[in-house]
Amino acid sequence: MFTGIITDVGAVHLIAKRGDTTLKIATTYDPATIAIGASIACSGPCLTVIAKGGKEGDAWFSVEASAETLSKTNMGAWIVGTKVNLERSLKVGEEIGGHIVSGHVDGVGDVIAVEPEGDSTRVKIRAPKQLAKFIAAKGSICLDGTSLTVNEVDGTTFGVNLIPHTMKVTTWGDVKVGSKINIEIDMLARYLARLKEFA
Repeated sequence: MFTGIITDVGAVHLIAKRGDTTLKIATTYDPATIAIGASIACSGPCLTVIAKGGKEGDAWFSVEASAETLSKTNMGAWIVGTKVNLERSLKVGEEIGGHIVSGHVDGVGDVIAVEPEGDSTRVKIRAPKQLAKFIAAKGSICLDGTSLTVNEVDGTTFGVNLIPHTMKVTTWGDVKVGSKINIEIDMLARYLARLKEFA
């Protein structure tokens, strides 16, 4: 489980395709604190650490992604140098600064507008039609691993505001029209919709 609060921005260092795809990701995390088998959310998807190395400030870890993961996320378009929002799994007793996030991406959205709004940046995203019913104004949503609040919804399009701090400490500083964004809908919305089917 995660909270959608990004704690590092890594970068894809190496991609090896042998059966599943192995990705080596550079990080500032201390490798001594990363366990083999640990889960790290990488721009949304929860991935399992299979190797690690380096030293604090110049470290790396490797993860494997299945064909299913690559097809359901924006990971299939990652190249060496792609920046990656990183979050380590939540420990019991830690502060939940965002919302409960599973690291299971539901689909990929398209950025259709990026506009300044005061000191913040307004980003509008078109979601896949099958996810639109789960997105509500003032509700929570996880985009590229980041916990955000939905400002408004219009059909399959919704908007979020990003404060300068978020733009600076995540990959959102590089967002542009046409960017593909991993979407994880709010867990509560998913289960409420499922319950409604049986009401």
